[in-house]
Amino acid sequence: MPEKAVVVYSGGMDSFTVLHTALRSGLDVYAISFNYGQKHSKELTVAASVCQALSISHKIVDITAINSLMANSSLTGDTDIPEGHYESDNMKSTVVPNRNMVLLSMAIAYAVSLEAGKVYYGAHAGDHHIYPDCRPEFVNAMNAVANIANYQPVDIVTPFLHASKGDILKAGLAMGLDYADTWTCYNGREQSCGKCGACHERLEAFAEQGRQDPLAYEN
Repeated sequence: MPEKAVVVYSGGMDSFTVLHTALRSGLDVYAISFNYGQKHSKELTVAASVCQALSISHKIVDITAINSLMANSSLTGDTDIPEGHYESDNMKSTVVPNRNMVLLSMAIAYAVSLEAGKVYYGAHAGDHHIYPDCRPEFVNAMNAVANIANYQPVDIVTPFLHASKGDILKAGLAMGLDYADTWTCYNGREQSCGKCGACHERLEAFAEQGRQDPLAYEN
């Protein structure tokens, strides 16, 4: 029997690559996605479609009730999604307070119930500047907690913790992945906006790899 692993799968580029990394490691993958009231909930539809095509277990967990505690983020509240690159301070409005600790805690609980020894998630170096819960210090501390919080220790695995978005895309392209099966834009409209930090970083990654992004953009 292959070892079980839970993958926190948002439907975006990073988690899409992490999902396939886990699958290609021969793991029995259980994907978990979260609806926390994000404006770009379109990513959940994309995630469900991918998991169905791959015939892997997939749960979408509705935790929108906690949105009232996280509503000061532009991803979940009434504030407009800021435009510009992640290096801009205005992108700090997209931080959802304590999001990854909340999501990882539930993913760890799911792993324990499955008797799975690993939880994968897609923290990467491009997020370190803006998102505290994607930084190595957080991952290391959360991993230490995951190993003592239950009778069964769980390892948090972050294959791309020190990689850039371009590095992640390069790894995925080497696996033959189709990034048309992902959603990145923080505005969950019909097409990607091309202006938010998430779109900027995605487009830069494709340019870095000399490839055309398969998604359609408004601009």
